[in-house]
Amino acid sequence: MSGAALPTLTLYTKPGCRPCEIAKTNLEALAFAFEVVNIESAPALMARYGQEIPVLALRRDPHDPAQDEVLGKGALTRTRLGTLKLLLMRRQSGPDTAAP
Repeated sequence: MSGAALPTLTLYTKPGCRPCEIAKTNLEALAFAFEVVNIESAPALMARYGQEIPVLALRRDPHDPAQDEVLGKGALTRTRLGTLKLLLMRRQSGPDTAAP
């Protein structure tokens, strides 16, 4: 596996969202690079994610959330995020080049 850094993810949240706070704590514990975006800051985000938060996404275009690759919604447990981290690391390293 290469030593390339994982991409910075986006955590969509809103104030007073307890599952969002838990997701943030778990992302920090697993050393993910992420930014927090309050969906109440943009009507398009409220329309897109509404009651589905927290939502963890990989932003394809910083100016167009419609291009996001949603990686998870709802309960973002450490186990779930740990599995996601392994998948992102594998994706980043490319195809397996080890001899059979």
